[in-house]
Amino acid sequence: MERVRTLRKPKVESYIDYSLVFIVLFLLAFGLVMLYSTSSYEANLDYGDSAYYFKHQLGPTIIGLGAMIFMSYFPYRILKKFAFPIYAVAAGLLFLLIPLGKTINGAKRWIYVGGISIQPAEIAKFAVIVFSATLVISLKKKLLEPKGFGTMLAFPAFLSLLVYGITKNLSSAIIIMGIAVVMLFVSTPGYKRYIIAALSVLALATVIVLIVANSADSSGMNYRFKRILVWLDPAAYASGKGFQTIQALYAIGSGGIFGKGLGESMQKMGFIPEAQNDMIFSIICEELGLFGAIAVMLMFLLLIWRLMVIANNAPDMFGALLVIGVMGHIAIQVILNIAVVTNTIPNTGITLPFISYGGSAVIVQLAEIGMALNVARNIGR
Repeated sequence: MERVRTLRKPKVESYIDYSLVFIVLFLLAFGLVMLYSTSSYEANLDYGDSAYYFKHQLGPTIIGLGAMIFMSYFPYRILKKFAFPIYAVAAGLLFLLIPLGKTINGAKRWIYVGGISIQPAEIAKFAVIVFSATLVISLKKKLLEPKGFGTMLAFPAFLSLLVYGITKNLSSAIIIMGIAVVMLFVSTPGYKRYIIAALSVLALATVIVLIVANSADSSGMNYRFKRILVWLDPAAYASGKGFQTIQALYAIGSGGIFGKGLGESMQKMGFIPEAQNDMIFSIICEELGLFGAIAVMLMFLLLIWRLMVIANNAPDMFGALLVIGVMGHIAIQVILNIAVVTNTIPNTGITLPFISYGGSAVIVQLAEIGMALNVARNIGR
C-alpha cells in the first residue's frame, strides 16, 4: 500500500489570478452601464430602442467572456506553432477589406459576414502579440544585431502599414507598432537606441506641428494636419472639426468633483457625436465627476499592475512576452484614449478598452486577458 502511494504523481495546483478576473469583470459591467447611459438618448431617436447599443454590445461581451475562458485553458505554448498562420489570417482579413469592406462614416474598416461585423484591425493587434513573442524567442541574441532588430520590427510594421493604408486608421496602426516596440524593449538590454528613437519621433512631431501651425493657408491641407490645428485651438473650429472636442471638454468641466449623477449628462443629448465610442470617458467625467474618472483610471492601473505581476512570474520567456504584449496593448490604448478626450493630443478616434462600444474590440481584448490568465495558471508548475 505504501508503495502504491509513492508512485502517485503529486497533484498539480493551478494558480488563478482572481484579482485580474475581478478587475476585468468590473470594467465590463461598468462599461455596459455607462454605454447604456451614454447611448440611450441617441439610440431611442435613431432606432426607437434606448437599449439598442447596449444589446449589441452585450452579445459580443458574452462571446468575449467565452473566448477568455477558452484561452485561459488553451495551452499558450501551442500558440507558438500557430503564430505565422494567425499573422497571415490577420493580414488576409485586412486585404479582404479592399473588395468586401463596408464603409461607415467615411471609414472602410469592417467586413460583414452573415450580419456579423468583423474589424480586422482588432485581430491584427492580437496577431502582432503572438507573432512578436514567437519572433523574439526565435531570434534570441540576434535581436542585438541591426539585422535581427530590423527583422523583429519589419513584421509588425507591415501589419501597421496595411491597417493605415487600407483602413486609414492611424490610431490602430500606432497601437500595433507600439505593442511590438514595448515587447522588444522588454526583450533587449540597453536603453540608448530607444531613447534616440523616442527623441527622433518627438523632434519630427514638433517640426510637423510647427509647420502646420505656421501655415498661411489651411484650405487644401490634409485632414490629419487639420486635426493638429483643431488640437492647438479647438475654439477656432468650434462649429466644424473642433465641435466634438469642445463638447467633450464641456462635459469634463461640468462634471465637477462628484458629477451630475448617473444618467444626468447633457452633452450626450446629441452634442457629442458617437459619444458611446471614443468619447465615452467624457460622459463618465460629466456623470461621475473627477472622482469617477480617477476610479476608472485606478482600475486600469490595477489591471496593468496585475499583468506585470503575471509577466514577472511567468514560467517561461514566451509566456512573459505574451502578457507584456497584452499589457502594452491595453496601456497604450487607455493612455491614447484619455489623452484624446482631454485634448492632450490631436484626435485619433481610439476607443477605451472594455468600456467603449465595439464588438470586435471587446472580444479580442477578452481573448488576450484569457491568454494572460493561462500564463498565470502555469505559474509554479
